[in-house]
Amino acid sequence: MDYRSATLREQEAPDDPFLLFDAWLADAFAAKERGELPEPTALVLSTSLGDRPSSRTVLLKGVEDGTFVFFSNYGSAKGHQLLVNPYAALHLGWYPLQRQVRVEGLATRVPREESEAYFATRPRGSQLGAWASPQSSEVAGVEELSQTYARVERRFEGETVPCPPHWGGFRVRPAMIEFWQGQPSRMHDRLRYDRADGGWTRTRLAP
Repeated sequence: MDYRSATLREQEAPDDPFLLFDAWLADAFAAKERGELPEPTALVLSTSLGDRPSSRTVLLKGVEDGTFVFFSNYGSAKGHQLLVNPYAALHLGWYPLQRQVRVEGLATRVPREESEAYFATRPRGSQLGAWASPQSSEVAGVEELSQTYARVERRFEGETVPCPPHWGGFRVRPAMIEFWQGQPSRMHDRLRYDRADGGWTRTRLAP
């Protein structure tokens, strides 16, 4: 495949990487409207315990106050790993646009009230699932999960489903953000932003 959709040059890139990210995210949503990109907010979250890295896909739920926000079960594998080692890496691949974004930084939990506010906006089925699923734990089979979901459904019948104490958000404050734009002959554009002295430095990387 040859890459010819766009370029990423220093003179076109803002000093603030979040301005560039917001513009690229808007392009990703426009691509979704055109039927070219199924899920603009899908990101790969990588965590690590020593020499055992682990990756999975989560959904980006916001870019707030210079952080990237997602939500999860705190008792899951990723929740445990982030508790032990809070340094995380994120990757968004917008392949139809020939673009990628990499992020590295420290993850912290969002305040409880923010998790509760977001949880209240989720579909009821997703709310019940957050109570029913012991995420990342071994289960006997689908039937066990179905029975647990049914019990939870009965428990909250006719009631508002509260945010579980084991569920909430993480925010990743980036130390580094890299933007990748595909170019012909594999001479891709790569601009890396590194946090420094309250601002950002920008560096071009070889493809």
